[in-house]
Amino acid sequence: MDNDILAIGEPLLEFNARAEGREPVGLGGPDDEYSVGYGGDSSNFAVAAQRSGARTGYVTRIGDDDFGDALLRLWQREGVGTEHVVREAGGRTGIYFISRTPAASRFTYYRADSPASRLTPADVPAEAIARARMLHVTGITQAISPSACDAAFHAMELARGSGTLIGYDPNYRPALWPVERARAVVMRSVELCDVALPNLEEGRLLTGLHEPEEVLGAFVRRGPGIVVLKMGDQGALLAHEGTVTRIPPHPVRAVDPSGAGDTFDGAFAARLLEGAVPLEAARYAAVAAALTTTGPGAVLPIPHRAAVDALLPGAPTPAP
Repeated sequence: MDNDILAIGEPLLEFNARAEGREPVGLGGPDDEYSVGYGGDSSNFAVAAQRSGARTGYVTRIGDDDFGDALLRLWQREGVGTEHVVREAGGRTGIYFISRTPAASRFTYYRADSPASRLTPADVPAEAIARARMLHVTGITQAISPSACDAAFHAMELARGSGTLIGYDPNYRPALWPVERARAVVMRSVELCDVALPNLEEGRLLTGLHEPEEVLGAFVRRGPGIVVLKMGDQGALLAHEGTVTRIPPHPVRAVDPSGAGDTFDGAFAARLLEGAVPLEAARYAAVAAALTTTGPGAVLPIPHRAAVDALLPGAPTPAP
């Protein structure tokens, strides 16, 4: 079965501290309590889009280790297509740890030389991209290695050549690459995409601008038909056909923001491909992203379609 959306990138296994103040060391002791989950922005995206009703597939490389097995089981449970997932003999699938304080979450990654960092253009399935309705690419995929960056650009060029929509999230991580290179790669990618999904913090770093409307405008001028500037608990700004609309945040008691932006992207893409206008898709995505913050980890709290629909204006009132 063809996929509505193909995502390309790096999946990771997640170890999330159960309490604040935990440091990512000494696993196994009585005070080291971590829940095991899943992460990687493009994998989170694929799960979120799938739970919102899209048929998704994933292009990546993972090891033939236990962590790779766990990720494969996740995608199979969620219905994410794995026919373009390469199992690398002897490869060590990347992992990360989350520790938290009342002020922030701290992420510690062990991903050097991961199988996903060895993605190349040869791993990109040209025919599958041509048959898909959307390709999703992120800046993290481009940052983890030069060959993965080449693979991402190759995928985007194939998508443009076949008329497949391109969604792009810069997901800029300063620890992965210098801002000068990131700016050049991200802005070229924005020029190639149809839907750009930056957040305000990275937008400020990449454009040198401060006001949300200015940051949004800098991305709009690069040419994508739809730009959504995600602003966390301040909502989002949507630019489409010359109009800017503010998307209000959905109020929740946030516990863990991990993966909220990825959920927004996946939910937005799923609704857009279903035929929703961008404003409707963005309102839906804002609720989905907010719900993701109400539980620990990047994947477990991603909501299914019915949970989001029930909170949107006009949802039917449950019978007593």
